[in-house]
Amino acid sequence: MSEHPVPSARARALVRGAYDTHVHVAPDVMARRIDDVDLAHRCAEVGLAGFVLKSHYVATAERAAVVRKVVPDVDALGAITLNGAMGGINPVAVEVAARQGARIVWMPTVDSGNQRRNTATDLPGATPAMWGAFQADLHSQGIVPEPVEVVDGDGRVLERVRQVLRVIARHDIALATGHLSGAEIVSMVRAAREEGVRRIVVTHPEFTSQRLPVEQQRELADAGALLERCFTTPHSGKVAWVELFATIRAVGVAHSILSSDLGQPFNPPVEDGLALFADRLLGAGFTDEEIHVMAVVNSRRLATPRATVPA
Repeated sequence: MSEHPVPSARARALVRGAYDTHVHVAPDVMARRIDDVDLAHRCAEVGLAGFVLKSHYVATAERAAVVRKVVPDVDALGAITLNGAMGGINPVAVEVAARQGARIVWMPTVDSGNQRRNTATDLPGATPAMWGAFQADLHSQGIVPEPVEVVDGDGRVLERVRQVLRVIARHDIALATGHLSGAEIVSMVRAAREEGVRRIVVTHPEFTSQRLPVEQQRELADAGALLERCFTTPHSGKVAWVELFATIRAVGVAHSILSSDLGQPFNPPVEDGLALFADRLLGAGFTDEEIHVMAVVNSRRLATPRATVPA
């Protein structure tokens, strides 16, 4: 593995008590830098409160429960992503995941209609997403699932999606928008509010297949959604750091949440992601309090809505 920068002590302190709400670790269908139990031990060492296990293909609440038993000082949390492997828009799968303690439901990512149709390309020199190779392998075997759609031809959220939203609302867990398009996200957030969902995060709006303009991000923030800023998006070259910083300023610190999206073997250690992000933000002139809000306050709001954020 290549050498990576080490977070400063100041950055470590600023993200202490945060949850990393978006990590990709082993076991998985592709190579990962670390497994969930070892990550929990490392999070305990650096003072992170916990993390959310993100998988594009399997539900992770059972795994998270085992990790919490092994490392009780770290709050490992499960999730589910509504791709083809989970049956797409599947209210029963969401109900089961919620009863097992899942904290986030992602709308479709790699199988979303938007991701499948989108023709946008990464910026020159950007590192491609690892799941692309796995999706290509499924295509070569002829077993790739149908695209998972969330709206009808008129842009209205499908009734089955609303069933999922009602499950999310009843269990008071969080909705993440996955790899939907900007227009789909606006419709989804509106429908989620109508169905009583209280915690909504717009998944990496700077990602290649999304690239939501500032005006649309402001609209979503005004609707009560948090905008997720993933470390890997600029680190992998999919958006320029300076552009990301300008977007955070334009949309507002209070409406942004930091996550790492780490776990790839070639990227920095997962437990360093939030602190490395904090160092970048410090270098760009963000204050300690602004970083604390994005990393700690907002992540705890999303992951543990009834928890008290430490001073």
